[in-house]
Amino acid sequence: MTELTLVEGLFLHPTPAGAYSAISSLEHNASRTLLHNLLIRQQSPELTLELLMELSSAKTEEDALEQLKHLQALSWVEGLDKPLIVNEQPMEEVLPKLLANFSSSSKALLADEQGFYLATSGFPHEVAEELSALGAELASLHARRSGVLVNNLGLNSSAWSVVDAAGHSKVGFWPLFIGQQRFVLIMEGVPNLNRKEFVEFIWLLSRRYAGVLEKA
Repeated sequence: MTELTLVEGLFLHPTPAGAYSAISSLEHNASRTLLHNLLIRQQSPELTLELLMELSSAKTEEDALEQLKHLQALSWVEGLDKPLIVNEQPMEEVLPKLLANFSSSSKALLADEQGFYLATSGFPHEVAEELSALGAELASLHARRSGVLVNNLGLNSSAWSVVDAAGHSKVGFWPLFIGQQRFVLIMEGVPNLNRKEFVEFIWLLSRRYAGVLEKA
C-alpha cells in the first residue's frame, strides 16, 4: 500500500457536495461523522494528523488518512490556503441573503419539521406559510413510505418535487437533517446548491443546532 501523507499548510473545508452529504440523511457513517464534526467548528482548521484523529471515527492514523482520501476522491472536502470563519451575525439577518442564491428564481425558504418557516427569500408571507406546511406533510409522508422508495425502488433521495408536464421541477422540497432537528429547504425554479453560499448556510445551521462532537 502506498504511504499517504498530508500536504502541509492547508485548511480543511467541506465542498458544497460534502455539506449536502453531511445533512442529507439520518444515517450515520464515517464520512458523515467527519463532515459533521468539521461543520460545527468556528473556522476551517489547519489540516494535521491530530485534527483528522479528532474529527474522524478512525482508530489509527492510517485509517484517518484513508477516510480523508475517500472524502477527497468524492470531492466532499477541499484544502484552502487560508481559513474561513463562520458568520456570527444573527441568523435572521444572514439566512434570507443566503437563500436567495439557491434557485434560478431567487425564491427559497427554510422551514422546520412543524411546518413553520424560519427564513424566506422572494416568497410572500402567505405563500411561505402554505409551502412550509406542505413541506412538513411531505416529510411525514416520506418517513412513512421510505421503505417502499428505498427498498423496493432503490430511490435513496428523500427530496420531493412538484413538476410540470415536461417533468421539470417547479417547486422542490429538500429535507435537511441537522443534529436532532429536521428542516426542509423549499425552492422554486431550478436549484443551484453547488456554491459556497450553500456551505455557509449548512455551516451556520450546524453551529446552531448540531454543536456536539460525534463518533461513528
